[in-house]
Amino acid sequence: MLAKLINLLKACWQPSSNKYTHTGSDLVGRQDGLLWYKDSGQHVFGEFSMAVVQANSLLEDQSQIESGPLSALEFGPYGTFVGVYDGHGGPETSRYVNDHLFQHLKRFATEQQSMSTDVIRKAYQATEEGFISLVTKQWPVKPQIASVGSCCLVGVICGGTLYIANLGDSRVVLGRVVRATGEVLAVQLSAEHNAAIESVRQELQSMHPDDKQIVVLKHNVWRVRGLIQVSRSIGDVYLKRAEFNREPLHVKFRLREPFKKPILSSEPSINVQPLQPQDQFLIFASDGLWEHLSNQEAVDIVQKSSRSGSARRLVKAALQEAAKKREMRYSDLKKIDRGVRRHFHDDITVIVVFLDSDLVSRASSLRGPSLSVRGGGINVRANSLSPCTMPTEISAS
Repeated sequence: MLAKLINLLKACWQPSSNKYTHTGSDLVGRQDGLLWYKDSGQHVFGEFSMAVVQANSLLEDQSQIESGPLSALEFGPYGTFVGVYDGHGGPETSRYVNDHLFQHLKRFATEQQSMSTDVIRKAYQATEEGFISLVTKQWPVKPQIASVGSCCLVGVICGGTLYIANLGDSRVVLGRVVRATGEVLAVQLSAEHNAAIESVRQELQSMHPDDKQIVVLKHNVWRVRGLIQVSRSIGDVYLKRAEFNREPLHVKFRLREPFKKPILSSEPSINVQPLQPQDQFLIFASDGLWEHLSNQEAVDIVQKSSRSGSARRLVKAALQEAAKKREMRYSDLKKIDRGVRRHFHDDITVIVVFLDSDLVSRASSLRGPSLSVRGGGINVRANSLSPCTMPTEISAS
């Protein structure tokens, strides 16, 4: 009898990831090989769909959607937060951002009792400073962490206003209805910071006029100092603090000449605009998606099908394009394991956020249960469980 009781308690308090990954309720998402997806969920202002496919040996993409209170205030900012963090050089930075950025945003929103560009900028700054502190602590035993970084795309929907902040080359695209024709057009809302863009190269050159090697064309790819494609990021401390660009860091990351000011920036580009009734949905995605699909192609895929599963359809369309470029079948690409898969495509994260104009217009009066979902692709788990109850907050990472 005692053994049965212990087993019952274990079942309630320690749910296995597979138990929730494969249920028909799609509570915390499902797993299909290297693909994790949550076809449908509810946020404050409508529905959302989410999908992640892994290509690297360790998943470097991290992501989250948080909906409900955006501060600790009882009547404070209320809305939806979306984050897509595309790591490079390893998963450490994107994981750190996933664990800390939203918490910083809530702290500053509480202090200012509102949502603003200043709150978002401070949250980015605190996340950067926190990761640099982590690098400082781990440097003696793990110097490689100084060469790890992450792009950082954030969207906040609050009070009928959309805030978009970005570092790197992830992208958010809005699907907007043209009233005269009913056509849904793609509108890119995020500024990107990739050296492949001429304006980014010009910005770097103007900021570093004495550095003739600030951008280098290497193997037909523009790179900052011949090392990295993005000019802004969280992390990549070896290109921001000279004290970390030395031994015992691997020689391929060490610059021949010391630098006096940071080569990369952690200052996000921020765009703020009121949401309009014709704004239908937002597609947040890491660069892995946009390597294979144009903005309009992605919007068309979402618009022409049901809302449920829209993120997974976008991932599939990108994988089909990746297979086509290598003159292989999509079914064969799916058989390739992580690590080797990176030769065909990058990690891909997609979050589609649908906007109910009626709910957006009533933003100031909306209240409801909190939602927290993390898309990490492989190790799906459910958090915040009470004994023998289903989770109200969800984390998949």
